[in-house]
Amino acid sequence: LVVCFFFLLQVLNEKKLQEVDSLWKEFETPEKANKIVKLKHFEKFQDTTEALAASTALVEGKLSKNLKKILKKIVAKDAHEQLAVADAKLGGVIKDKLNLSCIHSPMVTELMRGIRSQIEGLITGLPSREMAAMCLGLAHSLSRYKLKFSPDKVDTMIIQAISLLDDLDKELNNYIMRCREWYGWHFPELGKIITDNLTYCKCVRKVGDRTNFASSDVSDILPEEIEEDVKAAAEISMGTEVSEEDINNIIHLCDQVIEISEYRTQLYDYLKNRMMAIAPNLTVMVGELVGARLIAHAGSLLNLAKHPASTVQLLGAEKALFRALKTKRDTPKFGLIYHASLVGQTNTKNKGKISRMLAAKTALTIRYDALGENTSAEMGAENRLKVETRLRLLEERGIRRISGTGKALARTDKYQNKSEVKIFDPSGDSTLPAVSKKRKIQEVEDQDTEVAVKAKKLKAEMK
Repeated sequence: LVVCFFFLLQVLNEKKLQEVDSLWKEFETPEKANKIVKLKHFEKFQDTTEALAASTALVEGKLSKNLKKILKKIVAKDAHEQLAVADAKLGGVIKDKLNLSCIHSPMVTELMRGIRSQIEGLITGLPSREMAAMCLGLAHSLSRYKLKFSPDKVDTMIIQAISLLDDLDKELNNYIMRCREWYGWHFPELGKIITDNLTYCKCVRKVGDRTNFASSDVSDILPEEIEEDVKAAAEISMGTEVSEEDINNIIHLCDQVIEISEYRTQLYDYLKNRMMAIAPNLTVMVGELVGARLIAHAGSLLNLAKHPASTVQLLGAEKALFRALKTKRDTPKFGLIYHASLVGQTNTKNKGKISRMLAAKTALTIRYDALGENTSAEMGAENRLKVETRLRLLEERGIRRISGTGKALARTDKYQNKSEVKIFDPSGDSTLPAVSKKRKIQEVEDQDTEVAVKAKKLKAEMK
């Protein structure tokens, strides 16, 4: 194979091929090369696509359709001759499918090297400039194929789209806040009645001055109940009067908000489709927004695939991580992955566990999307199911601990009737106070004092 055509050469002098070490001398000039081999068959490709398909098949050791047709013609004419091949794997395929004897040895390698050096002299009729251009074009196409390059797999578009989406959200918030505050001087009650920002701007753009609400029909924007409340509030509004020029500027601002909102919706749909094309498994695991932010933070899908699961878990929380390491406090448990739906629906106690498991499964899906050839999202769906099962088990375990029953089933004790016969106690009939046999502490102390006084008197008389 050379660039944009197949050609087959026949060896004229097989004895000279036996001297492998000195074979290169036979290809020093085109004249010498023509004495060793001669062109037997030549077939040019129709376009670069066909050439690329044939080239990739040979690189992978497969037999392309064009090559199969050429070799079938050879088998029909010269079935007894051997075919020299540079790739042993390709030779095995040819032998199995076409039953053609193939040879692969150091001698064949040296022969191929000599043929490449004198290809322009062996194949006449092709200008060297044209051949160089064909070589360069096919080399670029083959390099793209080897790198699995495809316009649909360019993650730069995702990085730009998610960055623009974040910028649009910030601008929309600023514009809407300014619009509400500006029109609020004229009709402050409207902001409390209509909470949706886009509906608010559409309503202001359609009506303008609050005095026009009574005669305007906004049923296509607002529900009937809210429309009645707006009209009632417009009649008794406490807002200030504004000029027509002010209203025109407010309406122009509302137009900007509506246009940006529509473009944001279109951009979000574009991002969703692009994420499903480039990283379907990552999208299934964490969603298109979180997945796009992870790719943008890492720089590309391939860079993200090089990160371990622990880094994927903490992407976006680098500042908190290094601050915690510096102050010797607890490190953060999640970064951008915190905004994934699986982490969001977990209770506070289990967020760390789920984010760690989700990061591990997400790292696998990222590598599958970046380096794998399959574009299906089955792997992502399977891993998401595993994380959801783990989440359910953690929540059920917490419920068991709170109830105290554990895994054991609730048991009821067997009912037994216990009959007790009570006997009447007659001591309860007596109303006299019962005299205790024990002496009180006060009486004992009085007796002790009397004994002490008598002892003192006896001592005084003896003196």
